[in-house]
Amino acid sequence: MMQLETLVNHQVTHLQSVPVSVNTLAVTELENVPLPIYKIALGNPHPDTPCLMFIGGVHGLERIGSQVVLSLLNSLCQRLHWDAALQTRLKRLRLVFIPLLNPVGMAKRYRSNGNHVDLMRNAPVDSAERTAWLVGGHRISRFLPWYRGAEGAPMELESRALIQAVLSETRQSPLTIALDFHSGFGNKDRLWFPYAKSRLQPIADIGALFHLKTLFFNAFPHQNYLFEPQTKHYTCHGDLWDHLYDLASARHQSLLPLTLEMGSWRWVRKNPLQLLDRIGLFHPMKPHRVDRVLRTHLTLTEFMMSAAYSYTSWFLSDANADYARQAISLWYPQSDLTDNEHSLT
Repeated sequence: MMQLETLVNHQVTHLQSVPVSVNTLAVTELENVPLPIYKIALGNPHPDTPCLMFIGGVHGLERIGSQVVLSLLNSLCQRLHWDAALQTRLKRLRLVFIPLLNPVGMAKRYRSNGNHVDLMRNAPVDSAERTAWLVGGHRISRFLPWYRGAEGAPMELESRALIQAVLSETRQSPLTIALDFHSGFGNKDRLWFPYAKSRLQPIADIGALFHLKTLFFNAFPHQNYLFEPQTKHYTCHGDLWDHLYDLASARHQSLLPLTLEMGSWRWVRKNPLQLLDRIGLFHPMKPHRVDRVLRTHLTLTEFMMSAAYSYTSWFLSDANADYARQAISLWYPQSDLTDNEHSLT
């Protein structure tokens, strides 16, 4: 990660028109070796600037997510000294990268952090609905996967670092979009959004999310993503993005969190022997497949940059009330919400 800091500083120090910052959110430790959690920001830091965040490595086994974030960051750094269009865009946009939130977990080849806590089950959020056994988060034992942490214990250092980073952006930005990279589920790449705690309750910004989905699928009709609530597959306790969305909403700040769940089962289907490795269910393993994954999501990340840059065209649209009704009809048909009972964006 020190090489990452050197790379960013080297690439942009000569570009006075593109502000850059490299900060340490927190420092974890493995066998007395400090492992920092870095946050890199490119672009305009002014409070009126929309923000797009890229987060990787929440789960230590899912290293392909960190590689996608680092690959995108490297690509942007290589373009900054010559790409006038990118330089212009970054005058009205801020990009924030947290490539590796869980360095101890990645070093130890854990899904969890060094305390055996699953960071995506660590928030003080409880689902009132039935959750999948273990997978939905539990407090049985830290030696079982999906452990939430002890009842009443403070959130983990890494979880607090992410919360601090996201809320510092939502506090000053008219819109913050967060794209969190994961792997380990399904045969297709899925874009998931909160709430993970409820099959019945849409988030207040469901209209803006459906509008964003419509723009993406209309602009790029040949992509292969599924855009859906996580609860289409399972509900869970303690979801960090549920917690962050509610924290931002309580502060009247605008946050749209998305999780890219890269479909790892197809990698296993093509190479079943990789299941012999601990990370084989979560990582492409073969170099050519890693390269393919790194290429695959460039369209998505470019679209997200354009969407954040142009947020006034869709996030503030009067059409979002109608999009909310479409979203509820599609994704929450079992809900009895009406326009008077739900805040339609």
